[in-house]
Amino acid sequence: MAAIETEGLTRVFRGRRGERRTAVDGVCMTVPAGAVYGFLGRNGAGKTTTLRMLTGLIRPTAGQARVGGVDVARDRIAAARRVGALLEAHGFYGHLSGRENLDLTRRLLGPAATEIDRVLEAVEMVEHAGRRVSDYSLGMRQRLGLARAMLGAPPVLMLDEPTNGLDPDGIADMRRFLKTLPERTGATVLLSSHLLGEIEQTATHVGIIHEGRLVLEGELARLKAEQAPRILARTDDAARAAGVLSAAGMDAAVEDGQAVVRPGPGEAADAVSAMANRRLVEAGLAVFAIGAEGRSLEGLYRQVTARDAEATSEEAA
Repeated sequence: MAAIETEGLTRVFRGRRGERRTAVDGVCMTVPAGAVYGFLGRNGAGKTTTLRMLTGLIRPTAGQARVGGVDVARDRIAAARRVGALLEAHGFYGHLSGRENLDLTRRLLGPAATEIDRVLEAVEMVEHAGRRVSDYSLGMRQRLGLARAMLGAPPVLMLDEPTNGLDPDGIADMRRFLKTLPERTGATVLLSSHLLGEIEQTATHVGIIHEGRLVLEGELARLKAEQAPRILARTDDAARAAGVLSAAGMDAAVEDGQAVVRPGPGEAADAVSAMANRRLVEAGLAVFAIGAEGRSLEGLYRQVTARDAEATSEEAA
């Protein structure tokens, strides 16, 4: 059984004048048990709205969401007991210690007092537990928030931008915590972020959301292995370079200030690079760099979001 499943999950907001805005559009998501699932998208793509529906904070306009097999809309209390959420870095009482803040939450949830020691140890905050939260750094507050989410050992942890605002050392620490959480706690982690590098270094699975739609989902290693190759050519005139390559029968376009060529089925990337380079030099263009793009989450993200944007434009037309 998957830890999280959604079917056609949709949320439409209405403005003051009655206008409709679709924040999440028919999302069908499957998060395997024991995974670190990177939920990736730019700011405003629909990540936080999706998390709020999964945690029962807002109701979907249409569709279903199940956490641990429990339908969130039908039984929000039972679903909530299966989730530990870090949706905000703050919300602590500054005049109380970290341990006292955790104890307030523990009393509401009902687990034994020993839970506090367990979660503090899990996030390496035992030595700071007696200090007032007002004296904590942002990274320490984030870790305390993660400890609070882990109280009661929920099988699912949902974390919204947990590295937001952290310095490089804090980001590295949080990344290390997140990568080992399933192994150390048995929990499934849904990690929402707009940071490609952090997701690539942390997640085992990924879901990419664009303009409210889930445009790609799967095991990260497999998706990268299946990634369609692209040839990137950096020249002194990207538009002219793309024109030269298109005239030579190549599938070329300008993206991010570079000429980009997509090899056809069965075409070797190295051979296409060599041919493209020759055509550009013969046309008198200065070629500063050319070669196949490495298989990366960034390349994958750019491909699928560009494809989705193109499909949306065609539908609108």
